[in-house]
Amino acid sequence: MTTSPIERAAGSFAAELARQRTERGLSKKQLATLMGFDPSYVSHVEGRRHRPTEDFARRAEAVLEASGAIWQRFREYDELRHGRPTPRHRDHPAPGQWMPPGTGLIVERELATLTHTDEGYRCVIRRELYNAGTEPVTRYLVRVAVDRYPNDPGRSNRHHREHPLTFAELQLLSYRYDGGEPEPMHWRAKHDRDASKEIWLLFENDEGRFPLYPGDRVTIEYAYRVGREKWGPWFQRAVRLPTRYLAVRLDLPTDLDPQVWGVETTLSSEEGPLRRPINRHERGGRAIFDWATEDPPLNARYRLQWRFRSRPPESDPGGPAGGGQARASDRMRGLGIVQRGADLLRQPSRQFGLPADEATARDVIDRLRSALARLDELHPFSKGVGIAAPQLGLAWAAAVVRPPDRAAEPVILLNPRVVDASPDTDEQYEGCLSFFDHRGLVPRPLRIDVEHAHYDGSRIITSFEFAMARLVAHEIDHLEGRLYVDRMTPGVPLVPVEEYRETGNPWRY
Repeated sequence: MTTSPIERAAGSFAAELARQRTERGLSKKQLATLMGFDPSYVSHVEGRRHRPTEDFARRAEAVLEASGAIWQRFREYDELRHGRPTPRHRDHPAPGQWMPPGTGLIVERELATLTHTDEGYRCVIRRELYNAGTEPVTRYLVRVAVDRYPNDPGRSNRHHREHPLTFAELQLLSYRYDGGEPEPMHWRAKHDRDASKEIWLLFENDEGRFPLYPGDRVTIEYAYRVGREKWGPWFQRAVRLPTRYLAVRLDLPTDLDPQVWGVETTLSSEEGPLRRPINRHERGGRAIFDWATEDPPLNARYRLQWRFRSRPPESDPGGPAGGGQARASDRMRGLGIVQRGADLLRQPSRQFGLPADEATARDVIDRLRSALARLDELHPFSKGVGIAAPQLGLAWAAAVVRPPDRAAEPVILLNPRVVDASPDTDEQYEGCLSFFDHRGLVPRPLRIDVEHAHYDGSRIITSFEFAMARLVAHEIDHLEGRLYVDRMTPGVPLVPVEEYRETGNPWRY
């Protein structure tokens, strides 16, 4: 059976859409959600039961970042559908320059600066905008969100319920730059929540209105302030519009000895370390940390985090009074250990592609070993101790386990998985660096066989017994998004660490 040129072109579009979606690891339902379509519609287009529309093609191209490939297939189909001949030699714009018509606002350049002040933090966002759409733009949506304890959502939610963020304290100011003196922009609240605010910046002021017309450019800037009691040690930028260049700057006091690191998340990859380094320089008693990227993917998130090494973590206003005994979990948090409640602890870790990712794997293992060294100065860990990459905020499938015998070398686990386990089990009390205020009675196999990788990509199976089997199984659980409480027998209570009497004693076999 023969097919028409239009049918072949529609088939090419469907094939390209499916290929791009599959390469990014998205299901049809996930893609439909990101595009704002019903899942059945994506399925019908890929199955060639529905023909693509221009709006569908634009959204698919923007979400899948196909460098113009999806849009190209649609144009070929559209030209045939309307009876326009397809040129034999078509220009293929470079991925970094391509943009489908009617996309709307483009952020050509963004610089986000966060400055530590005596009162708290001052944030300034400067964006160069281009209207690539077909309609004038009269308002621009911005979001301000705070999270005092990002690794402890429950604690953070309680804190912000008791100390909500207010519009008054933000002291929000916004301006428009268009080749002359800056003009103030009015703003209007859209959503008001305890820990976040959504705000419309309006292209108008007391002097009149100044819409951003199609084909025009403008620079806007807005600034706000948040006290230290509400701002946690992180600064995140989310790419919600097509963006050409994104830069982030942290301006922190050098006398607090700041340490800064970052993570990123995209549609095609789980949370992992920033792919570009953070650069530091000092100026007038300030430590300036700069990071930038070009053409960030749509819906990507970039988070810079820090800690001040010259002072202990600040106490919770609702916690012990100054001078009181810090909780065990607070001591772990002070060492940079992600605590229970953080989303990362419930997500499967990203596998290394070895040997290509060898440098990254070695860096992650070095950080894990350094963390173990710091932990050994804080607690005896007579039963042995392990730490998994997610507990340091790194979404990689890596862990390091130190046996109960301190003279033994730590075990390095890359991309580990349990391939066999003994049917014989026992129950012992376990603790967790990410849940250090309690101990729990956990059943585990007495032996497990674990397949894991070397840096060169070769794989090996290692058998672990008794205490090491328990330690290794605990860390592999972390890499699979589990905590030891998931393994406990229902109804068995946790024991507060203050009541636990086996600290300093090895497990009994």
